[in-house]
Amino acid sequence: MATIINGKEVAQKIRNNLKEEVTELKKNGKILKFAVIMVGDNSASKIYIKNKSKACEEVGIDCEEYILDSNIQMKELLDLINTLNEREDIHGILLQSPIPKHLDIDEAFRTIAPSKDVDGFNPVNVGKLCLGQDCFIACTPSGVMKLLEEYNIEIEGKNAVVIGRSNIVGKPMLQCLLNKNATVTICHSKTKNLLDITKNADIIVAAVGKEKFLTGDMIKEGSVVIDVGINRLQDGTICGDVDFESAKEKASYITPVPGGVGPMTVAMLMSNIVKASNGRLSAKQVPSE
Repeated sequence: MATIINGKEVAQKIRNNLKEEVTELKKNGKILKFAVIMVGDNSASKIYIKNKSKACEEVGIDCEEYILDSNIQMKELLDLINTLNEREDIHGILLQSPIPKHLDIDEAFRTIAPSKDVDGFNPVNVGKLCLGQDCFIACTPSGVMKLLEEYNIEIEGKNAVVIGRSNIVGKPMLQCLLNKNATVTICHSKTKNLLDITKNADIIVAAVGKEKFLTGDMIKEGSVVIDVGINRLQDGTICGDVDFESAKEKASYITPVPGGVGPMTVAMLMSNIVKASNGRLSAKQVPSE
């Protein structure tokens, strides 16, 4: 029977530590401020922004919300981002996805200054992650790595499998594990013989977006199973990409949904904002052309 990895508990520990750090910064006259941009009226995005705003309030970070009309043009969005880039009192900027299809989200991510890119999606930060340099890392993969660290789960030399190749989770997750000397395989919709790959994995990160996709018969005894998925069922309940009940019988460690990776994503965002306020990364903007 697997040990349940308690993401809520670890995330709370992180937020408590950050709150102490932010309190000290305030004593020295430094107020941390974070700007979040949402375009349109996506209900899921509203919930995510509410959770981020609540976490900011708990830690002691000021949060400015910019809710833009779904019909805005690209220039208006980029003008707002550039204005926030130039404001010295704004330490972090996040563009909530998805955004309307007529807007170019990649151009928007490129426009966010790398030094304020607390979501880790600017190509400068993506490139630095690949090179193993100090950078902002996408919050979900960063949260997964923190959970593995907190539970003293060995990564070096292990066979790790990431199911899903999204820019938000799969690809940065691959790089995070590789940077810790795991041997990493990334699987996707075109992968053949998935079962052969997963049954040889010491660590599996499921980020495929399909409910209960990874079942107990797909993993080997003693593997570590990390479930990044959030899928809403017809009855309104939430489940992950892993069939938790069957997988927990064979895994050594497993994350639940909810209460696993989800809380860590927000906690690592708060951590990135505090990191940004310290100005440890270069503030120089790289041209997007």
